[in-house]
Amino acid sequence: MSEAYVHGYHPRENERLQDQAGTLVDLLHSDTSYPPGSVVLEAGCGVGAQTVTLAQRSPDARFTSVDVSAKSLAQAKRAADEAGLTKVQFQQADIFALPFAPESFDHVFVCFLLEHLSQPDEALAILKRLLRPGGTMTVIEGDHGSTYFHPDSSAARKAIQCQVELQRLAGGNALIGRQLYPLMVEAGLAAVRVSPRTVYVDSSKPGLVDGFTRKTFTAMIEGVRESAITAGIIAPEAFDAGVRALHRTAEPDGVFCYTFFKGVGEKHRGQH
Repeated sequence: MSEAYVHGYHPRENERLQDQAGTLVDLLHSDTSYPPGSVVLEAGCGVGAQTVTLAQRSPDARFTSVDVSAKSLAQAKRAADEAGLTKVQFQQADIFALPFAPESFDHVFVCFLLEHLSQPDEALAILKRLLRPGGTMTVIEGDHGSTYFHPDSSAARKAIQCQVELQRLAGGNALIGRQLYPLMVEAGLAAVRVSPRTVYVDSSKPGLVDGFTRKTFTAMIEGVRESAITAGIIAPEAFDAGVRALHRTAEPDGVFCYTFFKGVGEKHRGQH
């Protein structure tokens, strides 16, 4: 996988991913579980932010979690060990060159991976071939175009657009959430169903104000500051004004909204 991971691999990004996963557990995973004895592939596990939740919610399933980054895998393994998980195996592998035989898994789980790929359709087709007939694939992605907030701010929207543009330049797509249904159908999955999972934050939800508005979304935008300025996408003062405006939405009269999309599809018997 030659695409660059636009968020980077530094410790603050690891912390942000863990904050995001902890904040969004119920929203994204209330209906994610696998039957006892299931063999599940987690494609693109990163630092294990989703792995721990998956394994805890399906304690009698067996997971193989893969990622292209050895550093991220080491962090994921630490997280799994600290959580006392014993049915997760970690393996370094490229999504486009996975070392598994066809029909090796009962289920495949993909979260926040497709947004970083220039060929998400090819990745889904590869993963579908690894599914046994009757198995399912779950795909979760965000969509930065779904962001809206109060007070509204053109400066904040320009800062968010820096993230979108950097991801495009790296070969990815920060707006991919809205494309999940056609991508999954084109990959040959059947009975595809996609549901929006909207994070709505106001001051009556202080955990989300801190965990999502500040530590997940705004922290993600802050993290691309130097890259956006170096790429000539925005001037430093304009970017900083945008970040200040995003922090403003976390004040008592602020509101912040963002939508994730969760798709589930099946591999029909007789499909390859």
